[in-house]
Amino acid sequence: MQPLSVNEYLRQHIRTVPDWPAPGVQFRDITPLLQDPKVFRVLIDAFVHRYMDKALRPDVVAGLDARGFILGAVVAYELNVGFVPIRKKGKLPFTTVEETYELEYGSATVELHTDAVKPGDRVLLIDDLIATGGTMMAGRKLLEKLGATVTEGAAIVDLPELGGSSRLRESGLPLYTLVDFEGH
Repeated sequence: MQPLSVNEYLRQHIRTVPDWPAPGVQFRDITPLLQDPKVFRVLIDAFVHRYMDKALRPDVVAGLDARGFILGAVVAYELNVGFVPIRKKGKLPFTTVEETYELEYGSATVELHTDAVKPGDRVLLIDDLIATGGTMMAGRKLLEKLGATVTEGAAIVDLPELGGSSRLRESGLPLYTLVDFEGH
């Protein structure tokens, strides 16, 4: 039997929940990746080994609210760099910058502390999933407002049919994802 690639191994541990949160949606649930310590280690190592490379190594990891916090904090710890959260509006206690972006049905706003990054910082921006790309694009804009450079966007799952990864790449943001799922 042929051994599984890391990507296929991780894919086997992502649960698909049909018709959630709305009829016709195939929700890609990453919680099984986090529940099993061996699977969680494989997941984190897939990111850490990539970003240990001197050319890709960030100064800071920024995680998008909320599952990007789980991944980003652990990856930052393993890389021995700082971690900054990009939160939904109204969750951060200090002075912030904000960015509003469009969702499928409305809009949302994310915020970042004004002292989260310094001009010139190389930042890895991480989340669990790329759908329309709106959250990651907003996070990138926030970091750039403060003078940082987002060197790459990273996520476990890409849903290419929703067009987010294409839009992000077209904007000039390199992306690294581990598992693609057709359908949404």
